[in-house]
Amino acid sequence: MKKVIFYVDGGAIGNPGPAAIGVVLCNEKKEVVKTFSQKIGQKTNNEAEYLAAIFALSKFKALFGKKIAKETEVEIRSDSQLLVNQMNGKFKILDEKIKPLFVELWNQKLDFKKVSFILVSRNQNKLADSLVKKELAQ
Repeated sequence: MKKVIFYVDGGAIGNPGPAAIGVVLCNEKKEVVKTFSQKIGQKTNNEAEYLAAIFALSKFKALFGKKIAKETEVEIRSDSQLLVNQMNGKFKILDEKIKPLFVELWNQKLDFKKVSFILVSRNQNKLADSLVKKELAQ
């Protein structure tokens, strides 16, 4: 794979509260290849957003291996302004709970040829959002 697109979302009922992530893996033609979702315990919305992106990169490496990861460009598309702007160096990280997640995500991206973080509208992130909502409804 030369390029993959991940749509990621995280959410919590309450803030913090029961939380879940949703991740959609697409090929470079934006066709859905696989979806993932899971509950992640008691978290804030922002923690859940980070954990969804971390999950995406980790899952790719688990499925395809580090060698293919090194040759792959990844776009992480999220409707979280905080996540995207922090990962692109536009926002400072003030929340102590987010700092270790930022470091983990930053280190994960080093295993890939290139990782871009792109802000999308909620409308463009509907599938990942629906996966989160489905997990939280169970």
